[in-house]
Amino acid sequence: MPTDPAALTTALVRCPSVTPEEGGALQLLETTLSAAGFTCTRVDRNGTPNLFARWGTKGAEKTFGFNGHTDVVPVGDEGAWTHPPFSAHLEDGWLYGRGATDMKSGVAAFAAAAIDFVKDTPPDGAIVLTITGDEEGPGRDGTIAILDWMEQAGERMDVCIVGEPTCPKVIGDMIKIGRRGSMTAHFEVIGKQGHSAYLHKTLNPMPAVALLAHRLSSHTLDEGTDHFDPSTLSVTTIDTGNPASNVIPARTRMTVNLRFNDLHTGASLTDWLRAEADRVAEETGTRIEMRPHISGEAFLTPPGDLSKLVSGAVAKATNRQPVLSTTGGTSDARFVKSHCPAVEFGLVGHRMHEVDERVWVQDIHDLKRIYTQILTDYFTG
Repeated sequence: MPTDPAALTTALVRCPSVTPEEGGALQLLETTLSAAGFTCTRVDRNGTPNLFARWGTKGAEKTFGFNGHTDVVPVGDEGAWTHPPFSAHLEDGWLYGRGATDMKSGVAAFAAAAIDFVKDTPPDGAIVLTITGDEEGPGRDGTIAILDWMEQAGERMDVCIVGEPTCPKVIGDMIKIGRRGSMTAHFEVIGKQGHSAYLHKTLNPMPAVALLAHRLSSHTLDEGTDHFDPSTLSVTTIDTGNPASNVIPARTRMTVNLRFNDLHTGASLTDWLRAEADRVAEETGTRIEMRPHISGEAFLTPPGDLSKLVSGAVAKATNRQPVLSTTGGTSDARFVKSHCPAVEFGLVGHRMHEVDERVWVQDIHDLKRIYTQILTDYFTG
């Protein structure tokens, strides 16, 4: 009897796996995959739950990988949901619930495809599933931990699909072959507090932070590349916390977020930000401290064998030719790409992270069918 990816999605959505809680989701997958002949290993690190599953021989000549996550973001105002967020309510062809789209349906689809593929047409090779409970959280002990463990254990993937939602409108219309990098920089501008009537005794940090915000946000980082849109910088907050109108504050804080293409690195942008801050500090007499955090570097899997494989399978299954894109935020593909070539392909992102997140049930079955076609083409190619 074929494995029903929609039923598996329903069971996963009913697991309240809000980061960092495991919620029973990986336990369910481990049980399901083990029963299908997969060798499963929990790769938990620092309390973060992770699962590695392999069918076939370690070190096989051809090993196909899938990557995904079962953790979800918080539900927010539960009272605003039409149906309880972990009820996996079915209505009018939709499956409602937190994680229904991002990305328990994707995990269910590739798990179901892998289970039935090895049962019906055992390949000459191996299939590896890497599933984390820490994609929506800090990400330090999720997919990174699995890849670290794989290196130590002599496990590998030759290619990998990350099953994140990638399609804007209909299933099959987009594949992600890269992602922009992401970084945040926190600035603290330090002056000297005093009475606003005695400016000569003070050093106001506010004009300095305004100047820095203008310099950074008005700068053109680049014009984009063949595969990436132009890099962007956004001032996301300026905080002073000064309730008094007659007091010059001692310090103020500003945060900026950058999304950058492969013309830059986190290190090069950090150097540029520090240089701009130092220049403003020198011009204004203030002191400016900066604390950068790089969430992920820009990466690109150039169009080639893997994107052709996935595009061809999508076309066979849907009669659509997917666009190759690098749009969107970050994903765990930024880690997988250091291990092997990786692309992302999954469902339409209906209301990801929103109230009443939901997935079209037929899309889950279609995604399993596409993943099965990819496996077929890979192992017979």
